[in-house]
Amino acid sequence: MSTTETLLRTPLFEEHQKAGGKLVPFAGWEMPVQYVGISDEHRAVRTAAGMFDTSHMGELLLKGQYAGQVVNYLITQDASKLVDGQAVYTCACNEAGTILDDLIVYRVSAEHWLIVCNAGNRAKMSAHFAAAAKDHCEFEDVSDKTSMIALQGPKALAIAALAGGDGPKLGELKSFHFRDAVLANAHCTVARTGYTGEDGVELFCAPSDAAHVWRTLLDLGREHGLVPAGLGARDTLRLEARLSLYGNDIDETTNPIEAGLSWVVKFDKSDFLGKAALAAVKANGPTRKIVGFEMTGRGIARHGYPLLNSAGERVGICTSGSPAPTVGKNIGLGYLPSAMANIGQTFLVDCRGKQVEAVVVKTPFYKRAA
Repeated sequence: MSTTETLLRTPLFEEHQKAGGKLVPFAGWEMPVQYVGISDEHRAVRTAAGMFDTSHMGELLLKGQYAGQVVNYLITQDASKLVDGQAVYTCACNEAGTILDDLIVYRVSAEHWLIVCNAGNRAKMSAHFAAAAKDHCEFEDVSDKTSMIALQGPKALAIAALAGGDGPKLGELKSFHFRDAVLANAHCTVARTGYTGEDGVELFCAPSDAAHVWRTLLDLGREHGLVPAGLGARDTLRLEARLSLYGNDIDETTNPIEAGLSWVVKFDKSDFLGKAALAAVKANGPTRKIVGFEMTGRGIARHGYPLLNSAGERVGICTSGSPAPTVGKNIGLGYLPSAMANIGQTFLVDCRGKQVEAVVVKTPFYKRAA
């Protein structure tokens, strides 16, 4: 993004400034990458709680008798299996079977659906869903009318309970379920979802209430270890949990099967966009697969670094990589030929001209205790 373009700001922008957040451009927005430090914020989420501004994400609303059918045609999961108050992680693919975006789909009722998409894909996905909804159901991009806060970590639900109203009842929410609640005297929709590998909730509220909800939760949670956390910790947390990042690990050049997301593709449901192409990939087998790996040599893998075979020939690419504060190792994700995508396979990472040894390992790198 050029410096002449105006960056968008969420309703929490001033809160980030007050807290000393280091603000950087991200998907057209001015967002905090860190406050006191990525590793400290990462560890706070793993051990207590962290709070993220996710108001830059896109929110799309579909309503009407055929809204469910429209949603189900555009996603790889089977939305017909959801009940009111349930959500599901999924992909939306094009006709070629490659990934337009990864989404969370929320069924409010049979005729009321909410789609959360990535900030950088908002315009694309808004147009995609609007075109499919035409003449079938109502569609509205409600992103500008919605703020979103992610409260994540083992103490997240206990901290939310301190906010009064319906807070104490949130512990009854099952994973990937949601309900309306009053927190900090504000009407919110609370979902037991997140993208950090920890337990927690994501709160949807009106933009006019966002700063008050943010401040209230921080004040209540401070003595319990709650800290504001930025994009940097969000990235290392999701990487340890082996959660895909759109634009890095998945995009319109990758399909869910090679990207390790076969589990979100339900071939036994009715027709969906990209089904035929994905069925062909499944039948023939992908030529490459994403793998998780650890660096066994001294070096850190980064997005875009070439992956090499033992002869030094380029055979793949690193899509995500960083030191992992919880794991205590340098880890990464990347695509390798299917024949090399086996646990224990060794290969080399070209770290700016230096060939560093790495090994394919089982993922997720980190999984919280049940």
